[in-house]
Amino acid sequence: MPMEKRLKFETTSFLLHIMAMICMLCDHMWAVSLVHHEIFTCIGRLAFPIYAFMIVEGYFHTGNLKRYAARLLLFAIISEIPFNFVVGGRLFFPVHQNVLWSFLISIGLIHWNEKTKEKAVWKRILVGLITLCLAYIVGNITFIDYYHGGIFMVLTFYFFRGKKWWHYIVQLLCMWFINCEMLGGYGYEIDLFGGTLFLARQGIAIFALIPIWLYRGRQGYHSKPLQYIYYIFYPLHLLILGMIQIL
Repeated sequence: MPMEKRLKFETTSFLLHIMAMICMLCDHMWAVSLVHHEIFTCIGRLAFPIYAFMIVEGYFHTGNLKRYAARLLLFAIISEIPFNFVVGGRLFFPVHQNVLWSFLISIGLIHWNEKTKEKAVWKRILVGLITLCLAYIVGNITFIDYYHGGIFMVLTFYFFRGKKWWHYIVQLLCMWFINCEMLGGYGYEIDLFGGTLFLARQGIAIFALIPIWLYRGRQGYHSKPLQYIYYIFYPLHLLILGMIQIL
């Protein structure tokens, strides 16, 4: 392999997972005990887009889609009570569901679209439009994490999956619209060149595109135990943080 190829920096699936886990931990630590240190939740904004991207990659690289979806379902159920304690401070908190439900719904919508790939173009476009409508409706009525915006982020990486220049532009525009317009809300006013610029805190999620774009399809370090650590980390860290909050 040429030297320039070896020295070229790129992210791997392993690195993306580790980055997302660290960012998510920072965000949840902020929510539980570090509310006066907003840098933690700012770092946390990077987690969801990376996970959204990896969910799409997982769909296309899994050897068994049913088993992949079943694992998501299992850990979504396991994570619900720890998530309820962290977010709502109680055993049952029906107005906010954990993020794995967001990913599970997204997988279902992606699979439905994939089944229409051999259909006429107009049918594929119609299915795509219906998918967006379903994402909006289901994302809101189920109270999943990030609501419809979360599913839209996953679908962004699905519909515009690729390494062409226009894929990057559309991903950037979609991420800006979803995070700054749809999910905007709270933010910061920054004095810049004599004017005031408003930066939505959720808009920091756009910077997750940097490590995502550096991904070239390489898995990096991988093992069967590590694969389950990725899943177990979510309910386990929520359980620990929930216990800290109760105590």
